[in-house]
Amino acid sequence: MSGLPALFYKEMLRFWKVVVQTVVAPVVTALLYLLIFSHVLEAHVQVYPGVAYTAFLVPGLVMMSMLQNAFSNSSSSLIQSKMQGNIVFVLVAPLSYLEFFLAYLGAAVIRGLVVGAGVWAVTWVFVPFVMPHWGWLLAYALLACAILGALGIVAGIWAEKYDQLAAFQNFLILPLTFLSGVFYSIHSLPAFWQTVSHFNPVFYLIDGFRYAFVGQSDADPWLGLLVSFGCFVAISALTLMLLRSGYKLRH
Repeated sequence: MSGLPALFYKEMLRFWKVVVQTVVAPVVTALLYLLIFSHVLEAHVQVYPGVAYTAFLVPGLVMMSMLQNAFSNSSSSLIQSKMQGNIVFVLVAPLSYLEFFLAYLGAAVIRGLVVGAGVWAVTWVFVPFVMPHWGWLLAYALLACAILGALGIVAGIWAEKYDQLAAFQNFLILPLTFLSGVFYSIHSLPAFWQTVSHFNPVFYLIDGFRYAFVGQSDADPWLGLLVSFGCFVAISALTLMLLRSGYKLRH
């Protein structure tokens, strides 16, 4: 087996061997969010005309779960390898920095999609969607997992210990996710915060993904796709630059 498939297989095996922690736990967490928020707000909030609050909430929870788990997969794998010292076995292998990137990114995307599919499956009992836009769903799901998977590689390279990685996730990933319209429409915010929300790239991922489910959105899905693709290109370029330089890996 050549280097890229072998490293990809290793990364896939790493998260699948602890599937209860890496897949089942996020699905249960998303289900708890759904049960709590739908119970409290279903009868009081209607974000879009003709769309129940639970139907509005489910796509946001699916996307949030995909984002967090794609990031967690690549970042946690790298920081563990660095802390345990076995990153050297990957670095001395006949792998290009592009193959290194694609293997970690591919595993992160797969984990994000698996978790997203699991959340959607358990929420189907509450909201059996008739999907109007499958193309948008696939485009946004793949882009979202790829962006956060690449960002996870950046975080894993930068962090030198677990608390630095936790800070990256708690002070960047979680705020961007929770303040992106998972639980609300940005049109319910004051004008200033609506403007601020449009500078949050995660908003476009969640809004475009929701459009695939309910056919309504706060922003043009084509604009969201353009912003998301631009973010993926920029973060991928940064990641490849770091890998090529050996920053915090080859020392």
